[in-house]
Amino acid sequence: MDRRRLLYFLLLNALVSACVTGTILFLYDRNLKATSSVPAYAPPSGPETGAANLSAASSDDVQIVSIVGADNLGAEVVILRYVGAGQIDLSSWQLKDESGNIFLFPSITLVNGGAVQLHTAAGTNTVVDLYWNLSAPIWKSGETASLYDANGELVVTYKVP
Repeated sequence: MDRRRLLYFLLLNALVSACVTGTILFLYDRNLKATSSVPAYAPPSGPETGAANLSAASSDDVQIVSIVGADNLGAEVVILRYVGAGQIDLSSWQLKDESGNIFLFPSITLVNGGAVQLHTAAGTNTVVDLYWNLSAPIWKSGETASLYDANGELVVTYKVP
């Protein structure tokens, strides 16, 4: 093989590699952008700080942004985001699936634009990642996830893609 032909093959290889890498990065960014853009958590505020913000917050401003990795225990993640003013306390909120699985949120407060990820698998809770500690995946494509506030009122539903 002559050098000119080898150069063409190398350039073609570089072009294909760049296209594949760009596509993977685009899809990754598109599917997981919600988890990496803003501060996710504010510690619960005391009675002297932010009590007015909690009462002014509306549960209508909590969204289920995405459920990714359905039917794969290691990848299943529910992403919640708060888009309202101030902050909101998610203590005693519940996330339910159609099979009766219920996740009870611990004491966690989201600020405006804040997000939290709920992993189905086992793990240790952090300020941005909560763990359901289940041993099998629960989300299936087409299933509906329902989020309820501390009073048991339905806040939002999300259909798993």
